Amino acid sequence: MAAGPAARGLLLLGAVLLLGAVLGAARAVVYFQEQFLDGGGWRQRWVSSESRPDLGTFHLSAGKFYGDPVRDRGLQTRENSKFYAISSRFKPFSNKGKTLVIQYTVKHEQKIDCGGGYIKIFSSDLDQKNLSGASPYYIMFGPDICGSETKKVHVILNYKNKLHPIKKPIRCKVDGYTHLYTLIIRPDQTYEVKIDNEVAALGNLEDDLDFLPPKKINDPAVKKPSDWDDRAHIADPNDIKPEHWDEPEYIMDTSDEKPEDWDHTVHGEWRYPMVKNPLYKGEWKPRQIDNPNYRGVWPHPQIDNPHYSPDFNIYSYENIGAIGLDIWQVSSGTIFDNFLITDDEDYAEDFGDETWGETKDPEKEMNIRQAEEEQQRKRVAEEEHFDQWFKKKQEGEKRISNR
Repeated sequence: MAAGPAARGLLLLGAVLLLGAVLGAARAVVYFQEQFLDGGGWRQRWVSSESRPDLGTFHLSAGKFYGDPVRDRGLQTRENSKFYAISSRFKPFSNKGKTLVIQYTVKHEQKIDCGGGYIKIFSSDLDQKNLSGASPYYIMFGPDICGSETKKVHVILNYKNKLHPIKKPIRCKVDGYTHLYTLIIRPDQTYEVKIDNEVAALGNLEDDLDFLPPKKINDPAVKKPSDWDDRAHIADPNDIKPEHWDEPEYIMDTSDEKPEDWDHTVHGEWRYPMVKNPLYKGEWKPRQIDNPNYRGVWPHPQIDNPHYSPDFNIYSYENIGAIGLDIWQVSSGTIFDNFLITDDEDYAEDFGDETWGETKDPEKEMNIRQAEEEQQRKRVAEEEHFDQWFKKKQEGEKRISNR
């Protein structure tokens, strides 16, 4: 039976949508993509640094728990208290006039106490065999955790050979699961940081990183009027220091006595020891009151900064050609996977959904199941231990009663 007009319309719409998706994917330029799906083949694509003899080593692993044993395999740090340095090359490119998307997944399976989980983007002239913290880089991006204070996402960009960190605080994920980190830099000089395909921060590069001098500065020719009172509070002129306020901070302890064996020739003249004065109240200060003449903060007039010059290319880099890990970790076990560098935000989001998005829930389920099984093993072991103890106790009591 021939399809009716409505059915033909739906088929046509489906064909148009499919064609659009294909064309959209075809327009995306993928500069680098690494999922470690070919087993040991990664060793041909990644170069371990030899900059120092005690660098930590990587191996391919999905970890102790995962959503898929093959798709979740990535580079895992395997030695505690080590520096790590490894990199991979790709065909050099420039992002001038194009969006740049840098994305990867990182899993701190060990619930890291101190160590980096970030990546670096380098020019194509990177000396991979000597990669180290001294190697110049274009971009550093990703989580960094150390103690209770440092739990942030780094965004550091190189501009005219000087590194500029983002001024906005971005908190990273601190659990033991895999998370997707995405940095988007656009030709309009805006940026976006996404974690798990959700926006964590966005803004303008010029505003949020100190690339350029400020557009406006205080007018040096104008000074605050001499009668401008910007003190919000002043000392109460009617407040008077109480009598007997002044007491020394330390006084002699006259209850003490000179030791009988005190030798003047050895120890000098004996004096009463000094102790804290319980009557000491500290320095007296009059109470503060609202200043009736307060005029607020003086608004210093501003002028255009003569040293400011706009630069509409602070987002762009020439000869981008390598990606690498250059990190320190106290506790090893971090897994890096699903690396992507592209010019297409939609492609990156879809790639994230098809990799991290499809395995994140099974990964959590496996971890929960393992935790429950471990608890059950502990319960069984405790019960067996108690049974053995109780059995030995009964045998001991039986021997005593048979004597």
